[in-house]
Amino acid sequence: MTVKEQILSLLHNNKGGYISGEEIAGQLSVTRSAVWKAVKSLQTDGYSIQAVTNKGYSLSPLTDILSAGAISKYLDAQGQKLQLEVVKTIPSTNEAVKILASNGEAEGKVILSEEQTAGRGRNGRHFFSPSRTGIYMSILLRPKLSAAEATLLTTSAAVAVALAIENVSGKDTQIKWVNDVFMEGKKICGILTEASLSLENGLLDYAVLGIGINVSLPAGGFPDDLSGIATAVFSASNHYDDLRCRLVAEVLNHFMEFYEHLTDRRFLSEYRQRIISLGKPVTVVKDNKQREATAIDIDNDCRLKVRYENGDEEYLSSGEVSIKI
Repeated sequence: MTVKEQILSLLHNNKGGYISGEEIAGQLSVTRSAVWKAVKSLQTDGYSIQAVTNKGYSLSPLTDILSAGAISKYLDAQGQKLQLEVVKTIPSTNEAVKILASNGEAEGKVILSEEQTAGRGRNGRHFFSPSRTGIYMSILLRPKLSAAEATLLTTSAAVAVALAIENVSGKDTQIKWVNDVFMEGKKICGILTEASLSLENGLLDYAVLGIGINVSLPAGGFPDDLSGIATAVFSASNHYDDLRCRLVAEVLNHFMEFYEHLTDRRFLSEYRQRIISLGKPVTVVKDNKQREATAIDIDNDCRLKVRYENGDEEYLSSGEVSIKI
């Protein structure tokens, strides 16, 4: 971490209390001038840091920030292996991680941003990513999976997000096949997995798992095209007690647990029980045609089994169709 990031982590760990510039300088082996400059930079970034003579610096307890150090406090042993990087703003975390992957970056790199200016969802859709109201992160993975098995990454991530939100908020979640997480009938999370296939062995060279969560309602609400279909985990943005950092860590902890034994499909029962559409009528959109059906089951490859009105049954793969509920 940079000096600035280390100072932010120290202040965060002592949130509400004061720590002197001399103590910070001593812990980080830097000059007090370097500490002062870093604090000024953090204040410019919007962090509420008080500086009081003979007391030192204090980060307001009302500050809701994402920082690698704060997230790491809540990571388990598996999660601690990840390399976290938090930025203030970025066009797209997925694009940034894809560039790193192409340049040989090792598995486990995670980029998080307070804001995305060009966030993307499935099928090229824009993903609304306003500053400091959500979680926008991408994870670099190098799994030994075929292209057909890549769906396991997306679906296990959906379960990880659902469990994390339930643990932190105490609210129930559902999953819209394949990977959108819902709460009270509206979308709170989108997941986009992008991968590169090795022609040599037919396995994935790398996968980038992008996760976007609406943690709180943005000022002014969602844009008109989203207001009827999207919501947030919490109605207000006054997050204290590291809420977003804990939520990030919960997602990563659950996902890495599933990822370690991915082909065992340990997440599958949790996935099935949260699927909104099972036993309900759905509209299958395939090849620009719509057919009415009933969602029957999820198989071990996370395909959706449907029964059409004429009695025919079909297993649907995520890349082939979309489902309207």
